[in-house]
Amino acid sequence: MAKLKLCVFISGRGSNLQSLIEACADDSYPAKIALVISNIDGIQGLERAKAAGIQTSVINTKGFNSPSSVDTSIIEAIKSFNVDLICLAGYMRILSDKFVDHWQDRMINIHPSLLPSFKGLDVQQRAIDAGVRFSGCTVHYVRREMDTGPIILQAAVPVMNNDSAETLAERILKQEHKIYPLAVKLIAQGRITIKNECVLIDGAINPGSILINPEA
Repeated sequence: MAKLKLCVFISGRGSNLQSLIEACADDSYPAKIALVISNIDGIQGLERAKAAGIQTSVINTKGFNSPSSVDTSIIEAIKSFNVDLICLAGYMRILSDKFVDHWQDRMINIHPSLLPSFKGLDVQQRAIDAGVRFSGCTVHYVRREMDTGPIILQAAVPVMNNDSAETLAERILKQEHKIYPLAVKLIAQGRITIKNECVLIDGAINPGSILINPEA
């Protein structure tokens, strides 16, 4: 059976990219990374990709007339790689509606909160300030509106009384590295369908949250 071909979008150190690289290194894993795209040159994530022998492409916003023209260039860059699924992994620019629509149900993102709570940025500090007892991360399909779309998997972690944004982010990141490869695996195995904007796994309604190592 042919492996699902991934294109991973990054803007920084690429720790979630690394988790996917390590998952794909297992011959039994049903996906492989065909291309890594960044909007910033010289970042650690690109070095991770190169070390793993993965093709990279840097597409900066400079020199383009509009966000849509940037995304058109990205589509052209991807075309020759026969990509099946785009994985956003810390990609810090807004994609155009045209691009999102083009990749409908073929593009996923990981976000460091239990969506639909705390969309956007600075989510760990906002969770602490709100006094929530649990936070976590979410893998979801991408839709036009930021941090929305059918939820594939979530992992919850406790918010400790002495947490800072940094310590909470570190605890959440450990779970991101677990559920992102798992979500890709489920998609590659054909176990996920979307019905009425809700994810079904093996034909059943997704329970939405998986509690992984809550003491971590």
